[in-house]
Amino acid sequence: MPMANVITEAVSGATLLIRGARMLTQRPRLFLLGAVPPLIMSVVFAALLVVLITQLGTIITAITGFAAGWAEAVRTTFRVLAGAGVLGVTLLVMIISFSTLTMALGAPIYDKISEAVDADLPGGLPETGESWASSVPRALKQSVILISISLAAALPLFLAQFIPIVGQTAVPVISACFGGWMLCFELIGPSFERRGQPRLAQRRAAMQRRRWLALGFAVPCFLLLAIPFLAVVVFPVATAGGVLLTRELLDT
Repeated sequence: MPMANVITEAVSGATLLIRGARMLTQRPRLFLLGAVPPLIMSVVFAALLVVLITQLGTIITAITGFAAGWAEAVRTTFRVLAGAGVLGVTLLVMIISFSTLTMALGAPIYDKISEAVDADLPGGLPETGESWASSVPRALKQSVILISISLAAALPLFLAQFIPIVGQTAVPVISACFGGWMLCFELIGPSFERRGQPRLAQRRAAMQRRRWLALGFAVPCFLLLAIPFLAVVVFPVATAGGVLLTRELLDT
C-alpha cells in the first residue's frame, strides 16, 4: 500500500476515537457508568505498579546477578536497560490485562454503550439472538488466549531491549503496535458478536484487511491507557469507537 494511503487509513482510524467521544457526550449517563469499571481497575493496577516500582531495584539485581563482575559503567548501563525493559513489558501486559478485566467487570455496561452507538448509526442495531449464557464462557476463553499471547510476546520484546539502538527506538514502537493490535480484539468484540462473528479468527481477518485503520484506532487507545487513571475517560470512549471501527472493517 502506498505511504499516502497508509497515513490516510491511520488518521481515519484515530478519528474514530474522536467520533466515539462525540457520540458519548450525547449520553452522559452511559459515559459515567462506563467510567466506573476502569476507575476500579485503575486503583488496583496503580497499586500493583507502585509495588513493582518500589521493588524494581531488587528485581533488576536478581535478574542481572551474572553481571556483578562487569565494569561498573557497563553494569550500570545494562541494569538501566533491564529496568526499562521490565517496565515496558510489564506495562504492555498490564494494559492488555487491564482491558480484558475491565471489559469483564463492566460487560453489561459496555454492551449497553456498544448497543446504543450501533442503534444511533445507519442500519440500526443488529440482532444475533445469542444468549448471555453461551457468550460469557467464550468471552472468558478468548480473554485468556489474548493475555497468553501477550505474555508469550513479552519475553522477546524484553530481550530486544538490550540490542543497541534498536532496543531504544524500534522496540517501543513495536510494543505499542503489538499492544494496540491485541487491544483492538477486545474493543471490537461486542459489536462483532452482535453481527454473528464471535470468533477471534473472524476479528483478525477483518483487522488484517484494513490493518492500518485498525492500528490507527487502537495504538492511540493503547498509549492513552498507559497513562494512569486516564483510562477512566478513554475506556468508554474506546468502546464507542470500537463500534465505529467494526462498521468500517465490515463495510456496513
